[in-house]
Amino acid sequence: MQPGPDPAVGAGPRTGGFRFWFATRRWDWSPEVYRMHGYVPGEIEPTTDLLLAHKHPDDRAQVAEIIARSIAAGEPFSSRHRFIDTRGVEHQVMVVADRILDDDGRAVGTTGFYIELSSVIADAEQHALEARLPEMVDARAAIEQAKGVLMRVYGIDAKQAFDLLKWRSQETNVKLRALAEQLLAELDEMPPAPSTIRTSFDHLLLTVHERILH
Repeated sequence: MQPGPDPAVGAGPRTGGFRFWFATRRWDWSPEVYRMHGYVPGEIEPTTDLLLAHKHPDDRAQVAEIIARSIAAGEPFSSRHRFIDTRGVEHQVMVVADRILDDDGRAVGTTGFYIELSSVIADAEQHALEARLPEMVDARAAIEQAKGVLMRVYGIDAKQAFDLLKWRSQETNVKLRALAEQLLAELDEMPPAPSTIRTSFDHLLLTVHERILH
């Protein structure tokens, strides 16, 4: 597989969206997901075979099983795994997703985001971010607690957990403090069954901004 001549690929984006439709097995990738894999947006048609071909050999069977289970049970496609882009660069990503429902409430697909875990924000960028988000100082306790929850559920470190909170804050245009506080407030409503915790938390993370009173 050879990358297209996209000068914008560079170091690559850190997040990107996708949709997967159960009936047609069609994948829709955002431009960022194309670039993560080393392609010019629209250069190829994403398929399950192509997706799996990019997965790290040690993770490929696991991802294939997750996709098959997603189709069979109408569940979101969520995982943490590695893939290899067209330049041979390894990426560690987390996929956070929720179900797409039709008008009758039936699951017809899954939609979510790739979150790059292997890239690191420079210290200067981190300081600039904190300067732009002064509520972090006042709401440190809630943010730290929310980070702890993300670390436990997804098995990520503190830096990655903060990046995930920051990403949701930017994507939803909701202040980081409000997002963290609402996330913590809704944890008690999650089902106790271990088998459903990850799916339920993915849904909570992707929809929590909708229930914040402005």
